[in-house]
Amino acid sequence: MESIKNRRTIRKYKQEDIPSSLLNDLLKESFRASTMGNMQLYSVVVTRDKAMKEKLAPAHFNQPMVLTAPVVLTFCADFNRFSKWCKMRKAEPGYDNPISFLNAATDALLVTQNFCTLAEENGLGICYLGTTIYNPDQIVDILQLPELVMPVATITVGYPDECPSQVDRLPVEGILHEEMYHDYTPEDIDRIYAYKESLAENHRFVQENYKETLAQVFTDVRYKKSDNEYMSGVLKATLKKQGFEK
Repeated sequence: MESIKNRRTIRKYKQEDIPSSLLNDLLKESFRASTMGNMQLYSVVVTRDKAMKEKLAPAHFNQPMVLTAPVVLTFCADFNRFSKWCKMRKAEPGYDNPISFLNAATDALLVTQNFCTLAEENGLGICYLGTTIYNPDQIVDILQLPELVMPVATITVGYPDECPSQVDRLPVEGILHEEMYHDYTPEDIDRIYAYKESLAENHRFVQENYKETLAQVFTDVRYKKSDNEYMSGVLKATLKKQGFEK
């Protein structure tokens, strides 16, 4: 698909509403994604209201597209609906555990990717917000998510008002493993990351952050161990609050 080959992350949007009919059609089509046991273990919260976007923005580190995009979609792993159905049909659900969360999260992420591809094919732009799993506790409270529902992905959507350059990708041969996993030698790592390390913008990132290598920008600035440990604690506590951990 050309839309995948040419895709770009869009952070600036035209102030033009997305018709509900188009959005609903795209979501309905995205729900044809593969799903665990045909249970469809996901829900999607659609946010258009300005006041609600303002509430959500801090949970996403106040990234401006949360406020400027016409629509913000929060994709949730959802075992609440299915468990209620079970109880109402004289069946006892046993989905208050990590494996069930992982099943539901997988379902939700498959739908998320389907939606992104379909949206781009229909002239819309999207931005994936990884902050959803950093601050799930805030999002749970803002969106009033009940037990057995966890946010796993947020997408801002709108008609693009920019056409940024495509970002780099690692070479295919650095990612594919034939028949079994073949661990990387130092020479493999040098070859796989050579292009990324050669880019002018990445040289700039290294200089601006007063680091020696691009890897240090990731480990010391962007995704620090201390931050990862703190957010892991928040995630574990939220999973427990939402009923996926004992």
